[in-house]
Amino acid sequence: MSSLRAKIQDVFNEPACEQNRGKDAKARKKGCSKPLTPGAAAGGCAFDGAKIVLQPITDVAHLIHAPLACEGNSWDNRGAASSGPTLWRTSFTTDLSELDVVMGQGERKLFKAIREIKEAYGPPAIFVYPTCVTALVGDDIEAVCKRAAEKFSLPVVPVKAPGFVGSKNLGNKLAGEALLDHVIGTVEPDDAGPYDINILGEFNLSGEFWLVKPLLDRLGIRVRACIPGDARYFDIACAHRARAAMMVCSTALINLARKMEQRWEIPFFEGSFYGITDTSEALRQISQLLVKKGADPEILGRTEALIEEEEAIAWKKLAAYGPRLEGKRVLLNTGGVKSWSVVHALMEIGIEIVGTSVKKSTVEDKERIKQILKDDNHMFEQMAPRELYAMLSEHKADIMLSGGRTQFIALKAKTPWLDINQERQHPYAGYDGMVELVRQIDLAIHNPIWCQVREPAPWDCQPAVREELPRTKSETATVQAFKKSAGTIADDLGEW
Repeated sequence: MSSLRAKIQDVFNEPACEQNRGKDAKARKKGCSKPLTPGAAAGGCAFDGAKIVLQPITDVAHLIHAPLACEGNSWDNRGAASSGPTLWRTSFTTDLSELDVVMGQGERKLFKAIREIKEAYGPPAIFVYPTCVTALVGDDIEAVCKRAAEKFSLPVVPVKAPGFVGSKNLGNKLAGEALLDHVIGTVEPDDAGPYDINILGEFNLSGEFWLVKPLLDRLGIRVRACIPGDARYFDIACAHRARAAMMVCSTALINLARKMEQRWEIPFFEGSFYGITDTSEALRQISQLLVKKGADPEILGRTEALIEEEEAIAWKKLAAYGPRLEGKRVLLNTGGVKSWSVVHALMEIGIEIVGTSVKKSTVEDKERIKQILKDDNHMFEQMAPRELYAMLSEHKADIMLSGGRTQFIALKAKTPWLDINQERQHPYAGYDGMVELVRQIDLAIHNPIWCQVREPAPWDCQPAVREELPRTKSETATVQAFKKSAGTIADDLGEW
């Protein structure tokens, strides 16, 4: 526990974070996240955050040393995609029972589970995650992993991020520390080149990175490691030989980027692949960093030619949506890098932003939003469901982009909604991804179902009562004859 405490303190003292540098010593000890309230929904614990970062490493076995519920609550919680191995989708847990805890059988059961995974699947590595229960009872995870690694000639990586130590964001950073301590730099590649880069904080949700990688391939830039999206253990182990790095989500792995720069002199910058302008700028900065590290300057010209070509194609495709979406109002209830990158992307095509959430955004993210929107009146830290519903039901926005947690608020307000968080089904990165995002917004807003659901329900509509007109003599005689015949038929039926 003492080593874990030191690791957490090191993460809290992150010098690459401008906000952290501005704090005094007392405030820095509290970290960046709000204290967790026992029993309250905190948006994920540290174990959940570590699993989010490491699980997309697709050829590794992820073993949860805990009772069954810990793995059940965290497995497959993001829509990351793999181009090959599927081992990461297999759920492994030691399934500790009360008897195992009481009798002190946790470490023995963990060692046995590692052996069984090795024999049945033969993965290149096994990642072991302790949780609250096993951390509190004092199982020595590091000792078991070290002994198993020696016994089975297999990297066994302890990921020390039990849930009680903090928030999901802290777990993200502790996962980066595990990679630094046990994985990165453990293998020397024999094909290192001047155009190798790392992409950090990219999760390949719905295969998004596959829309960006072909652009880098055309420039002759090789992605040495994408951490963690569609990653392989060997690629991450060799990541220290990259020449430059791009940070996609700084709140998750900024400590990883900074320490790789310190240890192996890999410069990095923070960028985004959301939107046409941001994608182009990211490609430019990657090329510029590579040139500074010794690459041929001719790559700068090739990059500009590629950008010019791809932007022309993208804008031509987007032109068809301009008249249909210009002036439409969008509310973003998301956070992190999307709080500013998606805002910029949508404003490029004439869409109005009525609000964007900055709940999980850094100070740098908020400054970018202010520069893009020219003020901070459209930024909100947190909006209660009641307020969100009122805003949508009053038609202050034509569509809401958010995660699955708030979709039902939009649907109850009879407002179009589009999933833009980790559960989304469509990739939105790169030039083609921007076109797809606009297409999905257009489909959602102009779906004819919204006109139907906004109409009053049939049982709320009172039928019009028509005033009865006076009958003529012939109509009166006909009615009387009908009543007489009806009475005769009734009498006959009664006798029968």
